[in-house]
Amino acid sequence: MALEIPDKLYFKIGEVAALLNIKTHVLRYWETEFTALRPVKSRSNQRLYRRNDVEMALLIKDLLYRQGFTIAGAKKKISTDLRSQHLPDCNGESPLAILQQVKADLLRIRSRLNNNPDTE
Repeated sequence: MALEIPDKLYFKIGEVAALLNIKTHVLRYWETEFTALRPVKSRSNQRLYRRNDVEMALLIKDLLYRQGFTIAGAKKKISTDLRSQHLPDCNGESPLAILQQVKADLLRIRSRLNNNPDTE
């Protein structure tokens, strides 16, 4: 059964703890261990979790409590998953090689534009 997250902009730490059925000190500890879990703080220094923070806390809870990961293992899994979401499929090439090729292409295009300005 999937957890239904209320449609709100911000959640207080007590609300998130109640949703996840964990103690608030556990959430505060996870914040120190997982860089992906970073709620904003209000002017009164109260933690305000956004929806993506709540989803990250749910993922952390699942990894630790249901799947049996250690803290270190869960950190590594989350880090790997986040990296793979941000990198395009490289078809076996290293991301650095692809970026270097893109840079070379852009420099070549810039050179052509500078040498042959379009006259309209």
